[in-house]
Amino acid sequence: MLLPYNTVYQRSIENPEEFWGEAAEKLHWFKKWNSVLDTTNPPFFRWFAGGVTNTCYNALDRHVDEGRGNETAIIYDSPVTNQKQRYTFREFRDIVSLFAGALQSRGVRKGDRVIIYMPMIPEAVVAMLACARIGAIHSVVFGGFASHELAVRIDDCKPKVIISASCGIEHSKIIDYKRLLDFAIELAHFKPEICIIKQREQLKAELNEDRDLTWQQSLLGAEPAQCVPMEATDPLYILYTSGTTGQPKGIVRDNGGHMVALKWSMEHVYNVKPGEVFWAASDVGWVVGHSYIVYAPLLHGCTSIIFEGKPVGTPDPGTFWRIVSEYNVSVLFTAPTAFRAIKKEDPNGLFIKNYDLSGFRTLFLAGERADPDTVKWAEQKLSVPVVDHWWQTETGWAIAANCQGIEPGPTKYGSASRAVPVYNVKVVNQEMEELSPGQMGDIVVKLPLPPGTMLSLWKADNRFVESYMTRYPGYYQTSDAGFIEEDGYIHIMSRTDDIINVAGHRLSTGSIEAELCEHPDVAESAVIGVADDLKGEVPLGFLVLKSGVDTPHSQIIKHVVEYVRENIGPVASFKNAIIVDRLPKTRSGKTLRATMRKIANCDEYVMPATIDDPAILDEIKIALQTIGYAKQKKQNR
Repeated sequence: MLLPYNTVYQRSIENPEEFWGEAAEKLHWFKKWNSVLDTTNPPFFRWFAGGVTNTCYNALDRHVDEGRGNETAIIYDSPVTNQKQRYTFREFRDIVSLFAGALQSRGVRKGDRVIIYMPMIPEAVVAMLACARIGAIHSVVFGGFASHELAVRIDDCKPKVIISASCGIEHSKIIDYKRLLDFAIELAHFKPEICIIKQREQLKAELNEDRDLTWQQSLLGAEPAQCVPMEATDPLYILYTSGTTGQPKGIVRDNGGHMVALKWSMEHVYNVKPGEVFWAASDVGWVVGHSYIVYAPLLHGCTSIIFEGKPVGTPDPGTFWRIVSEYNVSVLFTAPTAFRAIKKEDPNGLFIKNYDLSGFRTLFLAGERADPDTVKWAEQKLSVPVVDHWWQTETGWAIAANCQGIEPGPTKYGSASRAVPVYNVKVVNQEMEELSPGQMGDIVVKLPLPPGTMLSLWKADNRFVESYMTRYPGYYQTSDAGFIEEDGYIHIMSRTDDIINVAGHRLSTGSIEAELCEHPDVAESAVIGVADDLKGEVPLGFLVLKSGVDTPHSQIIKHVVEYVRENIGPVASFKNAIIVDRLPKTRSGKTLRATMRKIANCDEYVMPATIDDPAILDEIKIALQTIGYAKQKKQNR
């Protein structure tokens, strides 16, 4: 029987040390902690101070030692290369320990940094866990990231070794990773000692004899490495997220609190049991991949899937259902944008009917706000609960969710449900006054943050405090805006910089987008605020239509304008929308609204480092120009 949500939540808030102390007992410690929570240096709170453990041991060796070594740990499925592979916990432990020994033989020690720049292949996960095994701090950079951005990260974390591959594959396109890496090293001031390159059949890389080794060469003469005991508060990894100044922020995660929080989340947020198959359809370059492809499933003893492909086009919009059926996936976690892509290509869900999904239990969505239309579509087509939950790179796991391992509440479309136990979430105004239920404002979380969240920023403690802890003293500033209902349901409406001010009325882009997506021909939408001489800002919509739509565009635009006027009101001043083929997005699926707004207003902008396809911005600019935007800036604006 599941425990009542209110009981678990109140206990977590009133006695967090007892709460997390019990959770930590389910993992292996070489030495138990001195205190569950160290509050001596706020806001630099530390969990399980004095404890000694190893994350890799808990993810792999522990299961082997407990008699589960022959169970499947990792499934690799690559429709772009037609490869499939399964690894047991014992097999994967042996592969990881040998590669960890190879790193040690090349001089990598506890505290050294290692950049991992790889596609979604097993070696990427091997490299991450090998670093964790010997205490090296890994920093995964999304495979195919631009050379300049990779160079910035090289200079910031100063890696002793870079691990990469000769190429990545996106649909049928081969991306030359080695060329990008070589140029990044040329641009960087700091130079790594060694680069280890996994040669792939699709494109062989030329190696620098003085610096580069193939993956196989690196293993020659290596001995398997044992797990290095790590302080719970020692860094496990650095993960860079975009900064508002253009300088990326290196989020630092610890060993002890991270593994305790993620294992707890698998049971209580996702309701997954050891031995079940959990699939996070993301990439190890993003926080979802770190937390829920690599660490959480393995820490909990689940089977995790490494998927090298896309939700559509590899080869069709049935790819996800083929994976779920073939491997008997219990829980799928992906981004709303993936489902919008599937819905666009297969609006009637015909491909779903081709597969046996009887073992599929729950769909989780995160990454950006899941519009109600997409959630309803998924519910109707899949006949399983669809859980939109909210979290950030900085937190590492969910802040709000309809926790399936605790008594779940009803689904409320447009809401990320209630705060996950241990997160004390508030909505405040600019004067830091807590707002009444239903009032929109800035969303903050009371300190200390729970385990698993960021320790600080890499070599930038002052920036950490200024970025997250200064605007609202005693609280973590999420930079998300929304409201909380009387019953505690949290609505994340937009980033705070996506709030638009129409004649003094603060409106969220998310609320307008939800109305646009109610139109039966609309697959997805985005709304930005454009400058207006009278009202300051007015909203402008972008619509991507479902495949096969033959309704006149002017009629669709007329209808969505009516929807917004009827359901949000004339105050929104929503009078215009553009139909486009696609929206500009990051590789993780977030729509680049801020960049679109700058283009529309003729403001200067920098090409986002994480953009999936830069050519889309030119398409957006042309579309904007057809209705009078993105032209020379007006003198009075």
